[in-house]
Amino acid sequence: MAKRLLIECGWIVSLDPAIGDLKDAKILIEDDKIVEVGANIEVEADETIDALDLIVMPGLINAHLHTWQTGTKVIGSEWVSPDYHKNMHSNMATRFTAEDTFLGNVMGALNQIDNGTTTILDWCHNLRDSEMAERAVDGLEESGIRAVFGHGTAKPPTVEGETPYTHVPHPRDRLEHLRNTRLSSDDGLVTLAMAITGPEFGAFDIVVQDLKLANELGLLSSAHVWHGFNKNLPPEEQIKDAYYQLGEMGLLGPNHNIVHGCYLPEDQIRYVVDQGCSVTSTVMCEMHGHGAFPLMWVVRDMGAMPSIATDTNTLVAEDMFGEIRGALFALRFQINQQARADGNYPLKTMPVNSREALEWATMGGAKALRLDDKIGSLTPGKKADIIMLRANDTNLYPVHDPVFAITDLATGANVENVMIDGEFRKRDGKRLYAEKKYNQLRDDLMTSADRLMAESNYRPSAA
Repeated sequence: MAKRLLIECGWIVSLDPAIGDLKDAKILIEDDKIVEVGANIEVEADETIDALDLIVMPGLINAHLHTWQTGTKVIGSEWVSPDYHKNMHSNMATRFTAEDTFLGNVMGALNQIDNGTTTILDWCHNLRDSEMAERAVDGLEESGIRAVFGHGTAKPPTVEGETPYTHVPHPRDRLEHLRNTRLSSDDGLVTLAMAITGPEFGAFDIVVQDLKLANELGLLSSAHVWHGFNKNLPPEEQIKDAYYQLGEMGLLGPNHNIVHGCYLPEDQIRYVVDQGCSVTSTVMCEMHGHGAFPLMWVVRDMGAMPSIATDTNTLVAEDMFGEIRGALFALRFQINQQARADGNYPLKTMPVNSREALEWATMGGAKALRLDDKIGSLTPGKKADIIMLRANDTNLYPVHDPVFAITDLATGANVENVMIDGEFRKRDGKRLYAEKKYNQLRDDLMTSADRLMAESNYRPSAA
């Protein structure tokens, strides 16, 4: 017998065009799925939730997060890009154990839930062996979050006599083991993807091997991309039209995701989007230390939907409400600057509306993760991944337009309830995770971070 839950809502922002925004309406949930959304739902429910003072909306989707770095929170607030690679991948990351990775993942995922994110792409690119990969997945499962586990590989300094990571293919044995065991289902709460080096950080033949492996195993592949070629390789190995060549080989499509891409030539960006690939912009992180605008303008100009994410809390806040605002204002600023340069300033209307930015953090993320048939909107038949915001909080009250309240005013502090897969993970403003366990995890994470920085001879105040 299915369990029925009825939510009586003050405001509903469904992100489903067929449903729209509703006032004083209801949502009916049976087990893990949304059954009905509307004003005239009259059913006998096992439980009725009073959400008349709440804004009810789909859970946010953080489409690119290095969750394992949770213990290094904003130590790189004043780093420039080379500092990140020097201090993290070439130093601190090499000292992570499987347990350090578990702690970062579970605590980072719990933080996402606390602040209204119900799904993440966990881009786990510090993995050296199967034990680290297994413990990373343990952390995600322990938290209760919905996650696409992006299995990545470590990027340590090159040691004389050893093959550099740029020339090492993704470990097939690890991928096949995860795919054949605990992450065999694409319908689970945690699913598998490949976080590959891509043409930015790997040799071209390695990129080809990795994409073929992803296609063979039916996995989403995601790659960090800036310029689109590896500037650290010898000139004869720098393939500056790599994405054109990959497309001609039939290796690109909706199962490939590029992150950043800010310095890609526009023709290559348009080619990648035309091939059906998704693009994820981590706007706050990109503006933190880079001199090119995020790719949202080009992506939306082609009729595709951008996705957004917070990237790494080593550098910036892992706050999706802040990312929504950052992405929206960055794109508005870019369009206004171009209008000024073209002599068309001031604009007569706002060039990007707020609802669109909210879509980037919901449906955009769902499409990028190939989960848009399951999550991203409050649509009957989709999973019950739902968050509820306190409309009476002083920073939101009074609510004149619920979308504007979400995109322009809301923070994680407004999150009252979080449901994932039909289960409450936060309720009445409190995380539903044993407090004693949480306190122990918090202490263990601090011990882990202190040890990692000590072993790395790194002082947070000195980059």
